Amino acid sequence: MSYTVADYLLDRFTEAGITHLFGVPGDYNLQFLDNVINNPTLAWVGCANELNAAYAADGYARCCGAAAVLTTFGVGELSAINGIAGSYAEYLPVIHVVGAPCLGAQQRGELMHHTLGDGDFRHFARMAQEVTVAQASLTVENACYEIDRVLQQALTQRRPGYLLLPSDVSQALATRPTKPLLISHEPTDPGLLAEFRACAQERLAESRSVALLADFLALRFGQQKALQQWMDDTPMPHATLLMGKGLFDEGQQGFVGTYSAAASEATVIESIETAELVICVGVKFTDTLTAGFTQHFTLQQTIDIQPNATRIGERWFSGITMAEAVSVLHQLCKHQVSGWPASNHKPPALPEASSGKLDQHAFWQSIQKFLRAGDIVLADQGTAAFGAATLTLPAGVTFISQPLWGSIGYTLPAAFGAQTACPNRRVVLLVGDGSAQLTIQEIGSMMRDGQRPVIFLLNNDGYTVERAIHGAEQRYNDIASWNWTQIPQAMNIHNPAQCWRVTEQVQLEEVMQKAALAERLTLVEVVLPKQDIPELLQAVTAALAKRNAAKD
Repeated sequence: MSYTVADYLLDRFTEAGITHLFGVPGDYNLQFLDNVINNPTLAWVGCANELNAAYAADGYARCCGAAAVLTTFGVGELSAINGIAGSYAEYLPVIHVVGAPCLGAQQRGELMHHTLGDGDFRHFARMAQEVTVAQASLTVENACYEIDRVLQQALTQRRPGYLLLPSDVSQALATRPTKPLLISHEPTDPGLLAEFRACAQERLAESRSVALLADFLALRFGQQKALQQWMDDTPMPHATLLMGKGLFDEGQQGFVGTYSAAASEATVIESIETAELVICVGVKFTDTLTAGFTQHFTLQQTIDIQPNATRIGERWFSGITMAEAVSVLHQLCKHQVSGWPASNHKPPALPEASSGKLDQHAFWQSIQKFLRAGDIVLADQGTAAFGAATLTLPAGVTFISQPLWGSIGYTLPAAFGAQTACPNRRVVLLVGDGSAQLTIQEIGSMMRDGQRPVIFLLNNDGYTVERAIHGAEQRYNDIASWNWTQIPQAMNIHNPAQCWRVTEQVQLEEVMQKAALAERLTLVEVVLPKQDIPELLQAVTAALAKRNAAKD
């Protein structure tokens, strides 16, 4: 049997830990898809549309470390580009493979379908350059080399890559790879590392209190186990921002909660901002995470560990990887921790719920009791994400949200991708009615594949986040009223879902008991007051409204 460029690419995907390919078929990628179907180690996962496929790949990458999505040229790849941009913003190595017209048609500038009709086949590749870290237009001569180059850069930098694969090139003969993909960094100069260690030791020795604040880049660059071990050895006060939630065991001594700058609970601010030294690992202070940049840290107060550089005070040490910096500081802290005060704070308790009333407070109290160790929890941008920020996650929970890119509707197909990656873990999806209307089609894919997520659909009658920012009563924040509990029944005739609509807290508690034992996809429509939002979201939306109205 002939070995082709398509086979080479699929073998490299498998080597990178990618065992599923999400996407939508189109005539320019059908021959490549034959290779996918015949591949013994990589499965095809068809999606309802290309945007959902990109979201699903993103969710898969958050669970497996990398992912791949396949679209057709032009119309397909542009539908997916929003999802790819989200993966770029939030550091996920999703490889976007685009099935393209054959090389001859491109070279002759033929007016092919799915083009702009001007003979230029580079329009969309140029667009992709802005949201991918590496790109390649594959030819018979360069295909294997360029596949390796793009995958190496994407996996090293933890950002998407783009491969334009003409239909004839995919079927060209190739040679099997003889060496593994090289995913490595240049060795750090020993002198630089020694200088960094000495500077860090001096800064730690002069500090009477130290706290650690970590976020999503620590997850992306594989530091979860190292940070957890660090906190096991030196139980200093520590927290994450919303994007990094789930990075630590949130029931562990020293974990104080989710840091949201001025919108944080007082005990979180006291534990983190008032420390003489704050070690930040993989943190990016974005507007929604900090209630409009209300964090209070000075340069001299912080050590800032980024993927390939670390700052101590005002001095940057470039070329030191995050793993190296974490290791050095971990070891230094073990020798200093006895002189630092222990943290007596625990994550803040959730706000008390009114008796019998189903509102935001009652819902999050119930969700806190519903979650269990090892769940995958996805919370869409809006009331779902900012309510979930106040939860104390059980051990081993993977938390997925998208507060930086913030594309509403992201989490429903991302849940499909996450469940594809981890079929034996329970997926709990928290999504608003406005968000769900964008991407609801992927429920059909979940049911087709026998998935059993538990979906809590928060029905607060429209775009509640937008109402909180501006236009509380304006009709542009209204949406169509759907019969949510009937929708899954229409999406699969062979594998019915179980659905409930709840309007009272006692109903929610009863349904949760049944959902905990779910043997099929479960959708719970939770009817909440229209203008009711979590306190954290109130602070964030007020900050956004103020900045959006600014004249400068």
